Amino acid sequence: MTKQVDARGFSCPQPVIMARQAVEEGEFPIEVLVETVTSRENVRRATEKMGCTVEVEELGDEFRLTVTK
Repeated sequence: MTKQVDARGFSCPQPVIMARQAVEEGEFPIEVLVETVTSRENVRRATEKMGCTVEVEELGDEFRLTVTK
């Protein structure tokens, strides 16, 4: 089952903190929902530094990042 982290409406660094906590819990895959390009890039970089693979999908004005180990 996919774990979902809804970080929409939060400004950085909150989406990064939420994504990192989800990665540390170890339940994959993780879908992280964000609204801004800045949050998208910060979450992507942070989770990749933790050894994860990230796929980014644009959903209108939002982004879904699928994080896998």
